[in-house]
Formats: sequence, structure tokens, C-alpha cells
Amino acid sequence: MKILAFAASSSQQSINKALVTYAAGLLEGVEVEILDLNDFELPLFSVDREQELGHPPAAQRFFDKIGAADALLISFAEHNGSYTAAWKNLYDWVSRIDQRVFQGKPAVYLAASPGPGGAKRVLAAAESSAPHFGAEVLASLSISKFHDNFDLQGNHLRDAELERGLFDAVVTLLSAR
Repeated sequence: MKILAFAASSSQQSINKALVTYAAGLLEGVEVEILDLNDFELPLFSVDREQELGHPPAAQRFFDKIGAADALLISFAEHNGSYTAAWKNLYDWVSRIDQRVFQGKPAVYLAASPGPGGAKRVLAAAESSAPHFGAEVLASLSISKFHDNFDLQGNHLRDAELERGLFDAVVTLLSAR
């Protein structure tokens, strides 16, 4: 089984990248590929640019990575209550290749924020649009106050209840075999 994991963020210090990397490590007996959105940087999407460029190679590569995976593990960063600009732009480009961006793949959606909201608004938006874009969300989890709940140096969740919730969420991907 091949799991494709990424944070919907381009930040080099992304807490969502730390979370998705940690979560992917909880899975045993699977192949995991962790992507960095910075490897898929594209010009700002517009219909004019699409007419000029067609489907940029980076967008096609990202779409192909999804296609080659059996399941997805995504952690969404929240900027001003919505997707990050980097994720939304990549998503817009890829959706022009195929509206079913996620190609019918089972997925676990995560979100983390340093504040008390836990990026729940972006997680809810991602979950509600998932069926329209070809994802079957098996489980989701939001982690608020990330720096209080996650030890970045030790690379682990401090809270046993959150740890159990994260483990329970990610192992649902194994049932997608």
C-alpha cells in the first residue's frame, strides 16, 4: 500500500508538515511518500495563464503523484479561516487537469494551528468539498494549540488522548487496502 502525505502549506516551519510527517510515521507496513508543496510551485492561476501555459508540468506531476497512491494523508494549514494561497493555487491548477483531483482515493484529513481554533474552518471546508473533488474522507482530526500539544524537538504528541485520536484516524487508511 502506498500512502501519499503532505501539508497544504509552503512554510518551511509548517506545523502541519510536522503533524503529517509524524502521523505518516504511525503507519506500519506501508510505503509513504511525503511531498513538499514547494516542489510544485506554480504561477498564480487564471484562465488567461491557463490558455497561455496549458497544464504546467508541476501540476501534472502532482496529479500523477495522487494517481499513483492508494490513499492520502493531508494536513491543512489555515490562513485567515481558509486554505493557504500555495495550496489553493496548486489545487486550482490541478483541478483544471481533472475536477476529481483526488481521483477517488480514501483520505484522512488533519489540521493544526497554534491557536485555539485548531484550523477547524479550513478542515470543515476541505471535508465538505472532498466528495466533489474525488476524495473519500475516512477520518479527520484537528489539533489546536499545537505548540502546547506537540513536542517538535521530541517529535511526538504530549497529550495521550490526542495521540490516540490521531492513531485511530490514520489507521483507517489501512482498511482501504
